[in-house]
Amino acid sequence: MIKTVARVALPVDEMLSIKKQRISSGRSTGKEKLKRISVVTGIHGDELEGQFVAYELQRRINAEPDKLCGIVDIYPAMNPLGIDSITRGIPAFDLDMNRLFPGNINGNMTEYLAAEIIKDVKGSDAVIDIHASNIFLTEIPQIRINELHQDRLVPMAEKCNVDFIWVHGASTVLESTFAYSLNSVGTPTLVVEMGVGMRITKSYGEQLTDGILSLMKSMGMWSGETKEPRKPIVSTDWRDVIYLNASVGGIFVQDVQHWQSLKEGEVIGRILDPLSGKVLDTVTAPEDGLLFTIREYPVVDEGSLIGRMLKKDVCGL
Repeated sequence: MIKTVARVALPVDEMLSIKKQRISSGRSTGKEKLKRISVVTGIHGDELEGQFVAYELQRRINAEPDKLCGIVDIYPAMNPLGIDSITRGIPAFDLDMNRLFPGNINGNMTEYLAAEIIKDVKGSDAVIDIHASNIFLTEIPQIRINELHQDRLVPMAEKCNVDFIWVHGASTVLESTFAYSLNSVGTPTLVVEMGVGMRITKSYGEQLTDGILSLMKSMGMWSGETKEPRKPIVSTDWRDVIYLNASVGGIFVQDVQHWQSLKEGEVIGRILDPLSGKVLDTVTAPEDGLLFTIREYPVVDEGSLIGRMLKKDVCGL
């Protein structure tokens, strides 16, 4: 059943509507409500990885509707104007929607939308907030968690079939994000980052869909077959991560695969000068570790992020 979450008037007799698909099965006993999971994507209009997950999760549930006991709310386009115009933020307003929460019901149009979204999603037993990387970087499927909520969220995240769980310090997480606002009012929300901006990585979408069904099964919401979730690497210390930055501007060409174990000194890629035909710099692994972020867009400036590695101790290499 498609429902409208929020609706506001636009110029020239147009309407902006944020919608969700609700799939519900089973009955409340009266003593215990049906559990609800909310799958949210499209807060950033140039992050499309969640679009396939929204489709694939519905396809699998609709194929076996009798296996569902609970409510699944799917919000595929929280920022429909951004998706339509392929822009990260809300076009015309030049605003990042993920800096507007929890919003203000009596505020301007964008604040009102944020407040209505929070009101609708709040109270879910679990929320999956799906993001992609930008057009510059590719990320492995991972869940990022504020350390303030790690005791509650890490056990949930471990059931989601991601490769990596990254616990961030509280000071590095903006309080105006969708996930922070919901976690602050007791609605457990997991932030997924995967893939690359403006693209769909089908294998990542299938992996996360497997994980969502696994989480639903652990919550007693899904009785169908699920895959055993892979055991993720969990990092709780910022010193576990090595950042690789370009020493010079040029064209970056990678020589290794994403999510690959590397030895100290192993070549990750080269920065080239197409005009002179020279190699300006060779990017190597500063120590043993696992590459979990890699540069996708080849043009780099001095200081551009080339990739991220997890140190071997946290990876168990």
